[in-house]
Amino acid sequence: MKATVKLKMLIDLLMTVLLLMLMVYQVTGEKLHEWLGLGMAVLFLAHNLLNVRWYGHLLKGKYTVLRIFRAIVTFAVLATMFVLIYSGIVMSRYVFSALSFNRRMATARVLHLAGSYWGFVLMSTHLGFHWGMVIGIFRKFSGREKSVVFLWIFRLIAVLIAIYGAVCFYQAHIFSYMFLKVEFAFLDYEKSAALIFTEYIAMMELWVLIAYYVSKVLGKLSISKFKRKRGERQ
Repeated sequence: MKATVKLKMLIDLLMTVLLLMLMVYQVTGEKLHEWLGLGMAVLFLAHNLLNVRWYGHLLKGKYTVLRIFRAIVTFAVLATMFVLIYSGIVMSRYVFSALSFNRRMATARVLHLAGSYWGFVLMSTHLGFHWGMVIGIFRKFSGREKSVVFLWIFRLIAVLIAIYGAVCFYQAHIFSYMFLKVEFAFLDYEKSAALIFTEYIAMMELWVLIAYYVSKVLGKLSISKFKRKRGERQ
């Protein structure tokens, strides 16, 4: 495996961990939350620099439904991250405390609230596009003889976690925050840190799984369409 690929995987892993930690504000507290946000911004910029070739190929090749879907999600993540970086700097009381944006605080708070949950869903969805790689690594380490059995066990566990995530997502009223039906986040400070992390991991798995299987379906439809057109030409 090339060093660049390893670096990309490391950055993606760190971003996934930071994403979860940023969502559990009631566990980390405001000061650590800001530093984690700065770390996420740095990793996000590094991620885009390492994948700059993707932008160079945007105008090349044919656009299938799957490619369009991925491009929309990718640009949505990009836009959301810039909103979060901007609103985070405006609201900062520690990392960027020297800067003064008092007049824009109310707008930044609303942007940060909606952006945080949109970012969580979109980045989890983006992660789902690469879930096949995770399954491939799992197969590699499980061995050929056990790969089929363990793969189905892995799938069953993933589905059960996703179902739990859907329940948590509904109970946390996250759609209300995403669409600003509620402009203040109500955080439960009585829950244990372990339970809060578990809930967000399950919610992340929900969107990862949705993106993974939607990608598989769209990919198969694109292949079928290509074969059908090829057969018509022949």
